[in-house]
Amino acid sequence: MLPHQAPVRPPRMAAAIRAGLFPWVPVCLSTGIALWFRDPFLLGAWHWAGLAAICALTLSIPRIAARRAEAGRIPWATADLLWLGCAALALAGIGFGLAGIRAGHVAAPALQWRYYGPVEGRVIEIDRSGSDRMRLTLDHVRLRKLPPDRTPARVRVSLMGDHDLPQLGQQVMTTGHLGPPPGPAAPGSFDFRLHAFFEGLGAVGYSRVPIMIVDTPEGGIWWAHRARMAVSHAIRTRIGGQEGAVAAALMTGDRSGISNATNEVMRASNLYHIISISGLHMGMLAGFVYGAVRLILVAVQATGRGLGRPLHKIAAGVALAAAAGYLWLSGGGVATERAFVMVAVMLGAILADRRAISLRTVALAATVILVLTPEALTGAGFQMSFAATIALILTFGPWQRVSHRVPGWARPVAMLVLSSVVAGLATSPIAAAHFNRMAQYGLLANLAAVPVMGSLVMPAGVIGAVLAPLGLEGPALWVMGIGTAWMLKVAEFVAGLDGAVTLLRLPPGSVVPLMGYGAVLAILCWRRPLRGWHLAGSAAGMGALIAGFAIWAASPRPDLLIAPEGEAAGLMTPAGRAVSKPSGGGFVVGNWLQEDADDATQETAAARPGWSGERNARMARLPQGWRIWHMTGKGAADRAREVCAPQTVVVVDEAADIADPACLLLDLTHLRRSGAIAIHLGEQGPRMTPTPALSLTSR
Repeated sequence: MLPHQAPVRPPRMAAAIRAGLFPWVPVCLSTGIALWFRDPFLLGAWHWAGLAAICALTLSIPRIAARRAEAGRIPWATADLLWLGCAALALAGIGFGLAGIRAGHVAAPALQWRYYGPVEGRVIEIDRSGSDRMRLTLDHVRLRKLPPDRTPARVRVSLMGDHDLPQLGQQVMTTGHLGPPPGPAAPGSFDFRLHAFFEGLGAVGYSRVPIMIVDTPEGGIWWAHRARMAVSHAIRTRIGGQEGAVAAALMTGDRSGISNATNEVMRASNLYHIISISGLHMGMLAGFVYGAVRLILVAVQATGRGLGRPLHKIAAGVALAAAAGYLWLSGGGVATERAFVMVAVMLGAILADRRAISLRTVALAATVILVLTPEALTGAGFQMSFAATIALILTFGPWQRVSHRVPGWARPVAMLVLSSVVAGLATSPIAAAHFNRMAQYGLLANLAAVPVMGSLVMPAGVIGAVLAPLGLEGPALWVMGIGTAWMLKVAEFVAGLDGAVTLLRLPPGSVVPLMGYGAVLAILCWRRPLRGWHLAGSAAGMGALIAGFAIWAASPRPDLLIAPEGEAAGLMTPAGRAVSKPSGGGFVVGNWLQEDADDATQETAAARPGWSGERNARMARLPQGWRIWHMTGKGAADRAREVCAPQTVVVVDEAADIADPACLLLDLTHLRRSGAIAIHLGEQGPRMTPTPALSLTSR
């Protein structure tokens, strides 16, 4: 090489992979996806042109920089830094585009008004609502006097009464009340509209009349789904009670037999993740099959047959097939598909002679999921699954270095305790941020229940599935029932302990991103010894984590909350939030109280001091001389006109036609545009925060 020639650099992508930069790929993708979800909308021609320009820019700048570095005009370190920055920007742009593509793919009409009349459609899902009612999800929907281009693609109908249920794939008809998917109970609350959009749900409602069968069940894929439901019914019948319902949920994903009371004790004991098929279940099943097949093959080799065969690869292939079968048997929900991708990537690493447990395999699984379903990023399941997995991987190395010091008989117990503690610490802040509660004795419950699930329930389920075609599944189901009964007893015991659940305030929207990106930045920048940008990155990550917790602790709840249709108002008082009515708007008010970390009922909250007056004309005094009136029922608009005055907030649950009102008028017309409203009271008067409008529209 001549003295004036710059050294030839290796391909940057290969160098980046060798440098351990691949785990940054899902981080950059998720940044673009998160930017799209900050203000969701359907991408138009100008947006795609802008993304194309960004991609062109990120391709040209590194090439120019490389040529200058080869000519000796700039250092190679600068060229590499530009390449990394452009790669990150390109991946973020790709993530933004993926979210837009997914939104355009699932976009469908949504009902824009209240509907009452005949509802016809094909049954595609049967489950149980949070109020313990059975409900049907229908597609191929027909609504009276509604053209196909304005008819929702899917509707969900709760059944009010104990009616016979149809079969999956049947065309049914009923008379129902439908409405558009409801918006958040308050600004910053869970937005069911966005969730329904990606689920394809254009209307939700209820029916009080029996379901009529219009046509015979369809064949094809629906025959397979009905077979899955038949398996679920058989498991519930053979085992019986809630034990059978939990066993059926574990094997088939059918949770329709689990009562709301069981769900509550499972949540209070931090065991609800057990009845929702996730990476834990898929990993246990695949791990059991992998270990069992490998032991069988070793025994076969001991007889002198199959010598030299790669037993671990054969076992991994069989485990992958078993995981795929479990995916089908469980109904293939979003969480189950995510779990299958994670397990498939790890088993694929074994087949490809790569490390199955590493940050790189987790990054690959996350990348696949984000490409296929970008909306998964915003869900608690995605965040908690990967938080737990990453935390366990980070502890795997240190555990290997010290495990030889632990007596052999104690290692499984120590590993179980360590993994439960680590996974709990990693997922607890996320669960608390999403669900506003923390199970104080969740570690105790998981230590008592998860080993039984891994050693009895899942292996018995696999053995039962293998023996079922021969009619010999009875003993396996008996063992499975013993395991699920134990898990329910543990859940009931832990949920009954004093202080089992601690309620937490809803954090501001910036908290979860700060915690998530802060933790990822701190982990991926960690190197030994820490120096240069590694030290700066880890410090910035820890700072973001601390900032997230500080913002959560310091952010007050709104002084006043107004329901989306004016059906309730809630004023924060020293005794807690006082609501204007003891009934009406129960779901919305329940969310307010939960997000305030308040376990009171609506009736209790309505009895708190703050409101006065008649039932349909409630008044409360606010700071700085302001007052609020809440008018409901017949004649509410007329009463609103009488009290509309300066320094007065008037909330009405119907349209109030008041020209140039002197008061701050929040009638039904205004609220349907703004959604639920949060009001902070200050020296300058009320400061309103409306619910952000969901600008997604159908194609």
